Amino acid sequence: MTVNILRIATRQSPLAVWQAEFVKQQLVALHPHLQIELIKISTQGDNNQTQALAAIGGKSLFVKELQKALLAHEADIAVHSIKDMSVHDHPQLTLAAILKRANASDAFVSNHAQTMNELKHDAIIGTASPRRQALITSLYPSFTIKLLRGNVNTRLSKLDQGDYDAIILAAAGLERLGLANRISSCLPQDIFIPAIGQGALGIECRAQDTDVLNLIAKLHHESTAICVDAERIVNRQLGGSCFTPIGAHATIDNGILNLQAFVGSLDGQRLLRSHQQGPVSDAKNIGLAIANDLIQQGALTLINHDS
Repeated sequence: MTVNILRIATRQSPLAVWQAEFVKQQLVALHPHLQIELIKISTQGDNNQTQALAAIGGKSLFVKELQKALLAHEADIAVHSIKDMSVHDHPQLTLAAILKRANASDAFVSNHAQTMNELKHDAIIGTASPRRQALITSLYPSFTIKLLRGNVNTRLSKLDQGDYDAIILAAAGLERLGLANRISSCLPQDIFIPAIGQGALGIECRAQDTDVLNLIAKLHHESTAICVDAERIVNRQLGGSCFTPIGAHATIDNGILNLQAFVGSLDGQRLLRSHQQGPVSDAKNIGLAIANDLIQQGALTLINHDS
């Protein structure tokens, strides 16, 4: 059967719409006959801008409403930032394509400093991420972490109003929105290990929808998928939640997969790190080895404490 009309479920934020439009353009280039409609959905995570995500259900709040649209056949695919997704797939849905990853780094954004070292000792840093909070407080215990929610432009506005001395955002989001000029510097990935899947987009659809699976297959970027799968395996083994300060990031260089990960306490007092590398064909086992190493270091105690 030929699919002539495809409906893409997306959140309503400018970045989410950009991501959906990007996927639309890629699909139309591959399938010129295709008519594509964006189904813009308001999610609970977007509607509640005053509380930390961990307090209201975590980043999956950005995903669940889109998944409901797929399950109700109101949309055919959903475009997600993989870092917002659970590492456990929905039984009726599949993460069918992972696009080539953009910049995975965290971006340091400030109007009066190029790096975190240049900030005053009692600087106020804006973030909503337990991962970023743990990493920052570990390195800069005198800084104050202040909750920062909202879409990218809202967060930048709060910085510009003087509510924060600096904020931390995903570099990929700023670059996708044409706001790369706001990045003061990118934080080094070996110290500020990115979120699982950060910088990568995923396309989710119904697991049995063969026609749609065939349509989107060519958007799949295998090297990125191998890296993202290895990262997701780490947290699948550890059982971390939206409360957990956890990061994992994989890269491939000359057929060798390098994977680094950390688990920490929210107060930054304890950070457990692990690094493994090996052939790309062994990516899954590398992810498992990292998780087991972190468990040996005491990761489960940290995770259970913060949960």
